[in-house]
Amino acid sequence: MFARFTLIASILALSISSVLSADEGPFWPRFHGPNADNKSTDTGLLKKWPEGGPELIWTTEGIGNGYSGVTIADGTIYTAGDIGENTFVIAMDLDGKIKWKYDNGPKWTRSWGGSRGTPTIDDDRIYHQTAQGQLVCLEAKTGNKIWGINTNETFGTRKTYWAFAESVLIDGDNAIICPGGTEASMVAFNKMTGDVVWKTEETGDHHGYATPVLIEQDGLRIILTMTGQALIGVNADGGDLLFRFEFITKHNVNALMPIYHDGHILISSGYGNGTKLLKLTVKDKTASVEEVWYTKELANHHGGVMLVDGYVYGATGKWVCLDWKTGEVKWEVEGVGKGCVSMADGLFYMMNEKKLVGLAKPSPEGHELISQFELPEQGEGRSWAHPVICGGRLYIRYDNFLYAYDVKAK
Repeated sequence: MFARFTLIASILALSISSVLSADEGPFWPRFHGPNADNKSTDTGLLKKWPEGGPELIWTTEGIGNGYSGVTIADGTIYTAGDIGENTFVIAMDLDGKIKWKYDNGPKWTRSWGGSRGTPTIDDDRIYHQTAQGQLVCLEAKTGNKIWGINTNETFGTRKTYWAFAESVLIDGDNAIICPGGTEASMVAFNKMTGDVVWKTEETGDHHGYATPVLIEQDGLRIILTMTGQALIGVNADGGDLLFRFEFITKHNVNALMPIYHDGHILISSGYGNGTKLLKLTVKDKTASVEEVWYTKELANHHGGVMLVDGYVYGATGKWVCLDWKTGEVKWEVEGVGKGCVSMADGLFYMMNEKKLVGLAKPSPEGHELISQFELPEQGEGRSWAHPVICGGRLYIRYDNFLYAYDVKAK
């Protein structure tokens, strides 16, 4: 019970500055939303979609190539995309009209080109890091630059196959990223000035592709993230490395944001690596983890995993349901195919890598796919951006396009 209370406290600390300043209206300030769980608080949504899918309100073309998701606050939608030779941060109004674009430097040109990280909103500022490590703080209304730094060059980032993919974590006065370099594995900047507040010792690991998350247990505030070879826990108040739990994967791909619940942490990775549940122990401002269970039946690549009422749902090639406490497999089905999952009003919004979107009911008793539809026949590549359900709309980013669907019940 105490672990649950402290987790709530950490979530409030994470987003309170944005909540206090946000105008009324749709609010999704960071990757996976205000509570970092990819669960929308929207209610009164459709329980079944019409044939062909929910109503498409508008489509915006020209946001650039990439896999960045969207964030929303103060009547503005933000994302990032590659246009020409560079990566741009892009702001749109709620009708999909582009308000401004900010050139954030050279794009990633090697394997699987395209933008990765999703812009983070904090009060009147936007934070974004490109695949090439260009971290920038912008005025939310204008896109004017406040400060910036190339984290790749500054902290000696070790080269990886697919570049930076994390989104910036805001914790109080700090903006936090994980360069995985010879100079630091994690860094906290003063979010107003860009000055370095603290650095975590380098672990010898490459950076992973996961976004860090803040938790709290027994009075200790911990930032969790996946490096290329491990789960690490860092003291949010000073940057000391608390623990490193090795999790070796093919190509050093650890992309899942760790899931914390009731004193335990779940990690998962693709390429057949599997899923582990770890018990977190905190004592005298120190922390350690130990393995509880391990299964290869769920090996989530980068589509995310959802914890609902004591059960874990996610995709390997197939969709899988596990018991949180034991790792027991409850079912395994094809569903819409390998992809990502978000949640709103008690239902899963699933999307595969080939533009098929599904609506399903979470249950350990079996997989119930209620509705499905396909995105319009435009764009190319994989559909990897995680859907966002906010303000009665379903936002799906695919390639150079952003789609807004009306999912409110009539």
